[in-house]
Amino acid sequence: MNATRRLHDLGQSLWLDHITRDLLDAGTLQRYIDDLSVTGLTSNPTIFEHALNASAAYDDAIRAGVQAGRSGEQLFFDLAIDDLARAADLFRPIHALTNGVDGWVSLEVSPLLAHDSAATLQAAKDLFARADRSNLHIKIPGTKEGLPAIEAATFAGIPVNVTLLFSREHYLAAADAWLRGVERRIEAGLNPDVRSVGSVFVSRWDVAVSPVVPAALKNQLGIAMAGRIYVAVRALHASPRWQRVQNAGARPQRLLWASTGSKDPKASDLLYVNALAAPYTVNTLPEKTLLALANHGEAKPILADEGGDAEEVIGAHARAGVNVDALAAQLQDEGAKAFVKSWYGLLTRLAEKSAANGSTS
Repeated sequence: MNATRRLHDLGQSLWLDHITRDLLDAGTLQRYIDDLSVTGLTSNPTIFEHALNASAAYDDAIRAGVQAGRSGEQLFFDLAIDDLARAADLFRPIHALTNGVDGWVSLEVSPLLAHDSAATLQAAKDLFARADRSNLHIKIPGTKEGLPAIEAATFAGIPVNVTLLFSREHYLAAADAWLRGVERRIEAGLNPDVRSVGSVFVSRWDVAVSPVVPAALKNQLGIAMAGRIYVAVRALHASPRWQRVQNAGARPQRLLWASTGSKDPKASDLLYVNALAAPYTVNTLPEKTLLALANHGEAKPILADEGGDAEEVIGAHARAGVNVDALAAQLQDEGAKAFVKSWYGLLTRLAEKSAANGSTS
């Protein structure tokens, strides 16, 4: 039994943090589902930017879109929804078998809307309706302005993948927004079972502090922050507030580990995967990390309920001059800006391909 199957049997879902049309056309995603226990998929603007840059597989669809008068964001979402609808259909048997716990794909609203609550909500509604797939999460950033949109989208019955979470405080604010949406549905006599995941970005912590911490602390902060969040999630799920909505028929928001590919060439390529094995969580893996796990992954202990030595490690970083609260805010802001940069790069590349396929606009 390979390590991907062992993690699946432990109760952790492995989602692929990658999509291209080639991956679908060649049957590679289906093979990952069949052979590597992949049970979901996530996407973001950077992933689609790379997909457009690396492949001619979109050219025919772009040509057809141009001829139909499509361009810019409108054309991009046509392409993305086509890909993700196909992926969602591949995961539909898993979604049905797990009663909606697993088998999800994710599509992000335009990152240009990260600080516009009303526009984010409208975009979430439009994209979910266009995709017409019940196992599609709409990704909304857990920024201050994103929180009202998360609540409103949940109340509207839209499954949300809350992204760009870095700290315990980020996660709890996002979970509170989702819970308010669920509670409003209960008050309105609506079905409270609106699924969600909260995506915590891990490796970016270690990239950020690498230049300023001593060697003994390298590649430890991301895992420690994840451990702190894991403790908070378990406490939330044991709280009377959560138990009341669960009694009304809601299911828990799942914790998702994102950015789990190792960025340090001197570290294990499975550093974060090995450290964050835990039941009823999701690990969304870059393709390279998924293949590494299948190739040479080993069974590791599950994440301790109390977060292991998370607080000691965070304390050591504080003594080294790292203010994790300030850094969390910085990382969230930088993450939003990075997605905007990728978005503009993606639209520029799409305009180039549109021109090459018959449009000069």
